[in-house]
Amino acid sequence: MLIKFLRSLFWAPPKRPSFSPKANYLSDKPKLQVVEKPAIRHSAKETIKPANTPAKKQLVGKCYVIDGDTIVIDKTHIRLFGIDAPEMDQPYGKKAKWAMVSLTKGRTVTANLLPESSYDRVVAHCVLDDGTDLSAEMVKQGLALDWSKFSGGAYSEFETQDARKKLWRVAAKHRGKLPPGV
Repeated sequence: MLIKFLRSLFWAPPKRPSFSPKANYLSDKPKLQVVEKPAIRHSAKETIKPANTPAKKQLVGKCYVIDGDTIVIDKTHIRLFGIDAPEMDQPYGKKAKWAMVSLTKGRTVTANLLPESSYDRVVAHCVLDDGTDLSAEMVKQGLALDWSKFSGGAYSEFETQDARKKLWRVAAKHRGKLPPGV
Protein backbone atom coordinates (compact mmCIF):
# COMPACT_ATOMS: atom_id res chain seq x y z
CA MET A 1 0.00 0.00 0.00
CA LEU A 2 2.74 2.37 0.95
CA ILE A 3 4.61 1.49 -2.25
CA LYS A 4 1.59 2.33 -4.39
CA PHE A 5 1.29 5.66 -2.64
CA LEU A 6 4.96 6.54 -3.18
CA ARG A 7 4.77 5.52 -6.83
CA SER A 8 1.82 7.76 -7.38
CA LEU A 9 3.74 10.69 -5.92
CA PHE A 10 6.99 10.29 -7.87
CA TRP A 11 6.04 8.39 -10.97
CA ALA A 12 3.78 9.73 -13.66
CA PRO A 13 2.77 7.71 -16.69
CA PRO A 14 4.14 9.03 -19.98
CA LYS A 15 1.87 11.30 -21.93
CA ARG A 16 0.67 9.70 -25.11
CA PRO A 17 -0.20 11.74 -28.16
CA SER A 18 -3.72 11.50 -29.34
CA PHE A 19 -4.05 9.73 -32.63
CA SER A 20 -6.85 11.53 -34.34
CA PRO A 21 -7.11 11.41 -38.12
CA LYS A 22 -7.01 15.21 -38.26
CA ALA A 23 -3.71 15.58 -36.41
CA ASN A 24 -0.66 16.16 -38.60
CA TYR A 25 2.43 15.21 -36.65
CA LEU A 26 4.83 15.83 -39.56
CA SER A 27 4.01 19.53 -39.76
CA ASP A 28 5.87 20.23 -36.49
CA LYS A 29 9.20 18.95 -37.85
CA PRO A 30 11.32 21.13 -40.12
CA LYS A 31 11.31 20.00 -43.72
CA LEU A 32 14.57 18.98 -45.36
CA GLN A 33 15.46 20.63 -48.61
CA VAL A 34 17.39 18.81 -51.29
CA VAL A 35 19.84 21.11 -53.03
CA GLU A 36 21.38 19.94 -56.26
CA LYS A 37 24.89 21.14 -56.92
CA PRO A 38 25.88 21.75 -60.50
CA ALA A 39 28.15 19.08 -61.93
CA ILE A 40 31.76 20.05 -62.55
CA ARG A 41 32.43 19.80 -66.23
CA HIS A 42 35.89 19.42 -67.71
CA SER A 43 36.81 20.30 -71.24
CA ALA A 44 37.94 17.52 -73.53
CA LYS A 45 41.44 19.04 -73.72
CA GLU A 46 41.91 19.11 -69.95
CA THR A 47 43.65 16.09 -68.45
CA ILE A 48 42.64 14.93 -65.01
CA LYS A 49 45.30 13.36 -62.82
CA PRO A 50 44.33 10.27 -60.81
CA ALA A 51 43.90 10.91 -57.09
CA ASN A 52 47.01 8.92 -56.11
CA THR A 53 49.35 10.82 -58.44
CA PRO A 54 51.42 13.28 -56.47
CA ALA A 55 51.34 16.89 -57.60
CA LYS A 56 54.98 17.43 -56.59
CA LYS A 57 57.96 16.48 -58.73
CA GLN A 58 60.29 16.31 -55.73
CA LEU A 59 59.87 15.35 -52.09
CA VAL A 60 62.41 16.48 -49.52
CA GLY A 61 62.53 15.52 -45.86
CA LYS A 62 63.28 12.92 -43.25
CA CYS A 63 62.20 9.43 -44.22
CA TYR A 64 60.76 6.35 -42.58
CA VAL A 65 62.16 3.04 -43.87
CA ILE A 66 59.73 0.25 -44.81
CA ASP A 67 62.25 -2.20 -46.27
CA GLY A 68 65.46 -2.20 -48.30
CA ASP A 69 63.95 -0.47 -51.33
CA THR A 70 60.93 1.42 -49.94
CA ILE A 71 60.82 4.59 -47.85
CA VAL A 72 58.11 7.03 -46.80
CA ILE A 73 58.45 10.82 -47.01
CA ASP A 74 55.46 13.02 -46.09
CA LYS A 75 53.08 10.03 -46.07
CA THR A 76 54.11 9.08 -49.63
CA HIS A 77 55.45 5.56 -50.16
CA ILE A 78 58.48 5.72 -52.44
CA ARG A 79 60.22 2.82 -54.18
CA LEU A 80 63.88 3.38 -55.01
CA PHE A 81 64.51 3.47 -58.74
CA GLY A 82 66.34 0.66 -60.50
CA ILE A 83 67.04 -1.74 -57.65
CA ASP A 84 65.34 -4.62 -55.92
CA ALA A 85 66.07 -5.56 -52.32
CA PRO A 86 64.83 -8.69 -50.53
CA GLU A 87 61.49 -8.49 -48.74
CA MET A 88 61.43 -8.58 -44.95
CA ASP A 89 60.54 -12.29 -44.78
CA GLN A 90 63.30 -13.31 -47.21
CA PRO A 91 66.97 -13.97 -46.41
CA TYR A 92 68.86 -10.68 -45.85
CA GLY A 93 65.57 -8.72 -45.83
CA LYS A 94 65.96 -7.36 -42.31
CA LYS A 95 69.64 -6.66 -42.88
CA ALA A 96 68.73 -4.63 -45.99
CA LYS A 97 66.15 -2.64 -44.04
CA TRP A 98 68.58 -1.80 -41.23
CA ALA A 99 71.28 -0.85 -43.73
CA MET A 100 68.80 1.62 -45.26
CA VAL A 101 67.94 2.90 -41.77
CA SER A 102 71.62 3.50 -40.99
CA LEU A 103 72.10 5.31 -44.31
CA THR A 104 69.15 7.66 -43.81
CA LYS A 105 69.03 8.12 -40.03
CA GLY A 106 68.97 11.81 -39.16
CA ARG A 107 69.58 12.86 -42.77
CA THR A 108 67.48 14.68 -45.31
CA VAL A 109 66.43 12.64 -48.34
CA THR A 110 65.52 14.20 -51.69
CA ALA A 111 63.25 12.04 -53.85
CA ASN A 112 63.06 13.05 -57.52
CA LEU A 113 59.76 11.48 -58.53
CA LEU A 114 59.31 9.59 -61.79
CA PRO A 115 55.97 9.24 -63.61
CA GLU A 116 55.77 5.46 -63.17
CA SER A 117 54.49 3.68 -60.06
CA SER A 118 54.97 0.23 -58.61
CA TYR A 119 52.47 -1.55 -56.30
CA ASP A 120 50.84 1.70 -55.11
CA ARG A 121 54.24 3.30 -54.56
CA VAL A 122 55.83 6.16 -56.44
CA VAL A 123 59.20 5.41 -58.04
CA ALA A 124 61.96 7.96 -57.45
CA HIS A 125 65.69 8.62 -57.62
CA CYS A 126 66.57 9.19 -53.96
CA VAL A 127 69.67 11.03 -52.83
CA LEU A 128 70.93 12.11 -49.42
CA ASP A 129 71.79 15.68 -48.51
CA ASP A 130 75.47 15.06 -49.40
CA GLY A 131 74.57 13.74 -52.90
CA THR A 132 74.83 10.01 -52.11
CA ASP A 133 72.51 7.91 -54.30
CA LEU A 134 70.58 5.51 -52.01
CA SER A 135 70.08 2.93 -54.77
CA ALA A 136 73.80 2.81 -55.57
CA GLU A 137 74.73 2.52 -51.89
CA MET A 138 72.38 -0.42 -51.30
CA VAL A 139 73.81 -2.22 -54.35
CA LYS A 140 77.42 -1.45 -53.23
CA GLN A 141 76.70 -2.98 -49.83
CA GLY A 142 75.45 -6.17 -51.53
CA LEU A 143 71.95 -5.85 -50.06
CA ALA A 144 70.12 -5.02 -53.30
CA LEU A 145 70.44 -5.97 -56.95
CA ASP A 146 70.35 -3.82 -60.05
CA TRP A 147 67.06 -4.48 -61.85
CA SER A 148 68.23 -3.85 -65.39
CA LYS A 149 64.69 -4.24 -66.76
CA PHE A 150 63.87 -0.88 -65.17
CA SER A 151 67.26 0.81 -64.66
CA GLY A 152 68.86 -0.09 -67.98
CA GLY A 153 71.83 -1.49 -66.06
CA ALA A 154 72.62 1.79 -64.30
CA TYR A 155 73.64 0.08 -61.05
CA SER A 156 75.07 -3.21 -62.37
CA GLU A 157 78.65 -1.91 -62.06
CA PHE A 158 78.16 -1.55 -58.30
CA GLU A 159 77.06 -5.17 -57.68
CA THR A 160 79.38 -7.25 -55.54
CA GLN A 161 80.61 -10.63 -56.81
CA ASP A 162 78.54 -12.75 -54.45
CA ALA A 163 75.41 -10.56 -54.46
CA ARG A 164 73.46 -12.70 -56.94
CA LYS A 165 74.21 -15.86 -54.92
CA LYS A 166 73.41 -14.23 -51.61
CA LEU A 167 70.17 -12.66 -52.85
CA TRP A 168 69.14 -15.70 -54.88
CA ARG A 169 65.39 -15.13 -54.39
CA VAL A 170 65.61 -11.61 -55.79
CA ALA A 171 67.73 -12.82 -58.71
CA ALA A 172 65.24 -15.62 -59.43
CA LYS A 173 62.40 -13.08 -59.48
CA HIS A 174 64.32 -10.99 -62.05
CA ARG A 175 64.77 -14.03 -64.29
CA GLY A 176 61.06 -14.84 -64.06
CA LYS A 177 61.66 -18.09 -62.18
CA LEU A 178 59.81 -16.91 -59.09
CA PRO A 179 56.50 -15.04 -58.96
CA PRO A 180 56.82 -11.55 -57.38
CA GLY A 181 54.63 -12.31 -54.35
CA VAL A 182 56.53 -15.44 -53.30
